[in-house]
Amino acid sequence: MNPSEIARVLAEMGAAPAKSRGQNFLVDDRVADRQIEYAELSQQDTVLEVGPGLGMLTGRLAASAGRVIAIETDAKLASYLRGRLPENVELIEGDALEVPFPRFDRFVSNLPYSISSPIIFKLLEHNFEKGVVMLQKEFADRMVAKPNTDDYSRLTVNVFYRAECRILETVPRSRFWPSPKVDSAIVELVPRPSPFAVNDEKLFFRLVEMLFQNRRKKIGTVLKMRSLVTSEQKALLPYVDLRVEALSPEQIGELTDRVWELSAGRR
Repeated sequence: MNPSEIARVLAEMGAAPAKSRGQNFLVDDRVADRQIEYAELSQQDTVLEVGPGLGMLTGRLAASAGRVIAIETDAKLASYLRGRLPENVELIEGDALEVPFPRFDRFVSNLPYSISSPIIFKLLEHNFEKGVVMLQKEFADRMVAKPNTDDYSRLTVNVFYRAECRILETVPRSRFWPSPKVDSAIVELVPRPSPFAVNDEKLFFRLVEMLFQNRRKKIGTVLKMRSLVTSEQKALLPYVDLRVEALSPEQIGELTDRVWELSAGRR
């Protein structure tokens, strides 16, 4: 659909792009076709899509996969899609942050900017073969960032722990209507076992969140401030005089294990 067609369809249903939901509709068929190619779908695949919008990507997914499950929170868009989708598409009307994800093999979505972060974190808790996701370019950069950069974040570490991640292409803002203020990127996620082991995953993710919430403070200061170690134990830990942005994910894992060992010694 071109912008005028999208505007007409939305007007007929008494709707308009909701800025609060980050609704920007893809208008370039070639981009959608490449997303399907990247996903490498087969008739044995069940694909999960979040935010199908007017179904531009959904129809292509249905033609290439055995089954598609699409979750749409906008009641007017969900009403529009009903009766227009192929038989192998199941439409779930609801908030993707609240709806339990069903079993799926591949995740292919143009994610609304407003929910990108929580959806990616939720996605990484599930078992799947591959994800191809359109995201805000700045967000995608954070997913693949290196230590000692401004983009390096909690998101970076969590993604690295769970999956191989790479940016496949940048999509200019002109390929959407309404045109957003930033460019987008198509990102590939391929789950894999973590390249390093930790004794306590919950502690690892807790430390990652805690340290990045206080990324301008030294690691030792944060750990002591949160009562995870005593002053005496702090001297036994590595990296305490550094800030978390200087540590690789593996080094954060090493720090986690040392905190875990000291905590076990206090029990």
